[in-house]
Formats: sequence, C-alpha cells, structure tokens
Amino acid sequence: MNSEYTEKIAAEAEVLGCKIEKDALLKDRTTFKIGGSCGLLVHMNGEESFLRLVPLAEKLGVPYYIFGKGSNLIVDSDGISSVVFLSGKDFSEIVPNDGETLVCQAGASLVNICNKALEQGLAGLEFAYGIPGTLGGAVFMNAGAYGGEMKDVVTSVRAMDRQGNIKVYSNSELDFSYRHSRFCQSGEIVLSAEIKLQKGDKSEIKAKMDELMEKRRSKQPLEFPSAGSTFKRPEGNYAAALIEQCGLKGVHVGGAEVSTKHSGFVINKGNASFAELMELIRIVKDTVKEKTGYVLECEPLIITDKKL
Repeated sequence: MNSEYTEKIAAEAEVLGCKIEKDALLKDRTTFKIGGSCGLLVHMNGEESFLRLVPLAEKLGVPYYIFGKGSNLIVDSDGISSVVFLSGKDFSEIVPNDGETLVCQAGASLVNICNKALEQGLAGLEFAYGIPGTLGGAVFMNAGAYGGEMKDVVTSVRAMDRQGNIKVYSNSELDFSYRHSRFCQSGEIVLSAEIKLQKGDKSEIKAKMDELMEKRRSKQPLEFPSAGSTFKRPEGNYAAALIEQCGLKGVHVGGAEVSTKHSGFVINKGNASFAELMELIRIVKDTVKEKTGYVLECEPLIITDKKL
C-alpha cells in the first residue's frame, strides 16, 4: 500500500477530528482475538468522516475495510496492508423517536441498543441481547437468534455508496434473507437504521433478555474467543449436527478447536493463529462434505492479503 496515500487519509481523518492509530493490532479488534496489524486504523466519528474518507480512499486506490466490533471476522495473523475504518463507540448514538422507534448509528452495539429499548419499555429486540456485534454488522448480515432477526425490527436503513452518495432504503428494499441483506452485494456502507418495536412491560422484557442470555451461557462456549457460529446453516440441516455426526467435536489444530460445548463454534482455545484456524475450518468442511455430502459455508468474513 502506498504510504504517501495512507498519510493523506490519516491527515484528512485528523482534520475531521477522528482518532487514528498506525500499525494497530487487529487481534484487539476482533472477538476471535486473532489478527496482525493494519497500515492505519481510523475511528470514524460521524457521517462526515464516512462521506469524506471512503471516497478519498476510493480515489487514491487504497484498499480498506469497515470494522465494527469484529464479531464476524477472521483476520490474518500476519496483518493486512489495508486501512481499517472503525465504526465503533465514536459513531454509536441511539436516539428514541416517536415512542416506539430507535434511530441507531452503525457503531452502536446490539447490547447497548437492547438496553436502550429496555429503558424505553420497548419489546421485540430481546433476541439480539448478547449478540456481540454492532448495528452496522447486524444489518449487513441480518443477524438473528432464538427466532428473531434484524429483518423483523428494521424499518429503514440510511446507507452510503463508495462514492459518498447517500440513500435511505425501506425494509422491503433491503433484500433480507438468512444471514444476508442487499449490502452483501452492493458494497454500500450502513450508516444508521431505524428500529421499530412495541410498547411492553419492562420487567417482562428484562426477564426475556436474562432468559436468552442464560441460554447462551449454558449452550455456547462464551468463555473462549470465537466469531460465534462458524458455519452458516445448510439448507435442510444444521451445521453443528453435521459436524458432531462426523465425529469432529473437540478436534483441534494448534490452539484452534471445534468446541466440545457446541460443535457449531470453532474457538480460539489458546493463542491460535490464522493458519491454524483456517486449517481446522478446511478439515471440518472437507470431512462434512465427504461423509454427508453437505457443503458448509464459513459465516465470518475472512480478511487477508493472501490468496486462499
């Protein structure tokens, strides 16, 4: 990556008041706790930072990624040359609107949005409590759990294309399906979304949130770094069931392991490297295909400068 161009992005980011980090370690920015450094990390602090920095990177031909909490990413331990634009706590406003609606910036965490809904006595988002991501990532992949998905509560999304043009999409225009939205293909960047909920009883909402969190703790290996479910659900079956059926529970490569608690999770049990994780994922996919005929698709986005 051209260092002169990176410096131009860094200088513009500082003009905008964005905090920047050079050679930032990305393992600290992912829930897998795996990842080397990037050339430049920019903490985005508002729509203006996206409107000016993303088109600038496009104009200069500088490769870049948009990160949230890094909860659905696998990043190369050897690092990446790209710029990372971080949509996090500096871009995380949550504003109640019209009694039953929350308008949330892309960097707002789902946990904080759920807590704001509880504070406002709004029901319907309990399923998202405990999903360790941001609104932007949740909309991008139509995150869901326990019978609920973002498509059920998102009424509109404000997004920007890579040239800085903003458009607002209604729910029907978002092409939501299982772990998919229009943004998976369009390349547009989620800036904010409107979430429509229903008035409810605070004690009942809190009880539901607590119940679902306890389910997560009892069934998922939350004590180890991971990216949640490592594989998408194949049509007509479940990834975890297929993996267990193939005797892969507990199989490991170095510090990467198929969880013995929930075989749908590949976990970082002890300083796993990117190479170890990718090799274990390959073993799981190949074994499941050979023994069952099902082709598993990795759910997290894999970020590397290498050809895979």
